[in-house]
Amino acid sequence: MIKLFVGLGNPGPEYELTRHNAGFWWVDALARELKVSMVMDKSYHGLVARTTLGGNTIWLLEPQTFMNLSGKSVASLARFFKIAPQEILVAHDEIDIVPGQVKLKLGGSHAGHNGLRDIHAQLGTGDYWRLRLGVGHPGVKAEVVNWVLKKPSLDHRIAIDECIARSVKAATLFAAGEMDKATMLVHTSKPPRPKPPRPEPKPITDI
Repeated sequence: MIKLFVGLGNPGPEYELTRHNAGFWWVDALARELKVSMVMDKSYHGLVARTTLGGNTIWLLEPQTFMNLSGKSVASLARFFKIAPQEILVAHDEIDIVPGQVKLKLGGSHAGHNGLRDIHAQLGTGDYWRLRLGVGHPGVKAEVVNWVLKKPSLDHRIAIDECIARSVKAATLFAAGEMDKATMLVHTSKPPRPKPPRPEPKPITDI
């Protein structure tokens, strides 16, 4: 079962609306759903909330260390409360998934994501759950850093927000350890349909 829900991002208003903060957006949505407030706790280097879900005690965490030191925050809370890596779910932006889709997985590599890289290092393992929130790819590897540190287009932001709203509904299943059911629910999220082409203007004819 999931005891610790982590959202990754960078602190500060200049980063608030950037793609790299999609994990923060997800935990913010979960906090609203559970009607809890995130409060800064210096002991865990992040914004923290504690509540119950389905009779289970859970923690919400948004590291305030900047992305590349996320593991410092995650590991300090997990170790203090004896939360195992397999009981942690990390929500983060994923460039290899289109906006509007989300994928759940356990373990694997950090794939170059600096937040995951530090969590790997601090926990000493990659065996934690990840909720990969699609933000799309710029198409050129050299542009990835600029891409994730910029705001998504309005269409993409709407798609990401809708995806977050749907996947947050799996939180009760996560907390209960029903990961198969949670996966089925999360993976029903679909990318937005492409817009239909605009109709061609009718030619003007003489009356």
